[in-house]
Amino acid sequence: MDTPIPYPGHTADMAEQPHDEMRRYVGRGLLKGRRALITGGDSGIGRAVAAAFAKEGADIAIAYLEEHDDATHTATVVGAAGQTCALFAGDLGEPAHCREVVARTLAELGGLDIIVNNAAYQSPADDLTDITDEQWRRTFAVNIDSYFQVTKAALAHLPDGAAIINTASVNGLRGNASLMDYSATKGAVIAFTYALAQSLAKRRVRVNCVAPGPVWTPLIPATMPQEKVESFGDHAPFERPAQPDEIAPSYVFFAADQLSSYYSGEVLAPLGGETMPG
Repeated sequence: MDTPIPYPGHTADMAEQPHDEMRRYVGRGLLKGRRALITGGDSGIGRAVAAAFAKEGADIAIAYLEEHDDATHTATVVGAAGQTCALFAGDLGEPAHCREVVARTLAELGGLDIIVNNAAYQSPADDLTDITDEQWRRTFAVNIDSYFQVTKAALAHLPDGAAIINTASVNGLRGNASLMDYSATKGAVIAFTYALAQSLAKRRVRVNCVAPGPVWTPLIPATMPQEKVESFGDHAPFERPAQPDEIAPSYVFFAADQLSSYYSGEVLAPLGGETMPG
């Protein structure tokens, strides 16, 4: 973890490679025949989720910014599991692109059963006055506006009984002094999950949220100062960050009717031994 990498971060540039391909995971056909759109699916948690879903029998569409090498590698991992993987590059902070991603997913996969809203942006600042108007809007555009735009565009095309899974963060539960705008968006994701779950209950469209603690992904060395990268995750009771492979099963749980048919409006927080946020 000793070499800074430029934003948005590429897995190959990380000094310590994350575990994000679910190599030891054995699927049971829990998502056979289903089609999933994963935003921010090129690397990190998104890649691990794509790999796990593919091993469970789902075809995958991945929306990502510009990390073509990572996205191509994820598509290879999905393909090795015998599933289709469509790749859509572009800025999810733009509403028109969110709508385009949904339309292209429907066209290429023939439908859509699962949405994983996972794209994220962060830029640390130790003082509120250091956050520019542009940064504030950018953080909200990617971290919560895209969740709204993608879900809204997909809603009429989702079958009853579909699943929507949003990625929040422990920072949305307790805040973070150096990630104030990011924390605010992740709190909004949690509230959005609660409200949308209530709205879609009659359609049995289940809406849930995963709010992890520290996870070792390209976003960390690409957006944090070196001294924080070196100690990242040490504060957790397990004294380390999670690997993406350790977080992805939470998404399988929420996506699979066989596992979570009675769950909606729930927040699952894998925090490395921390029992209460805050």
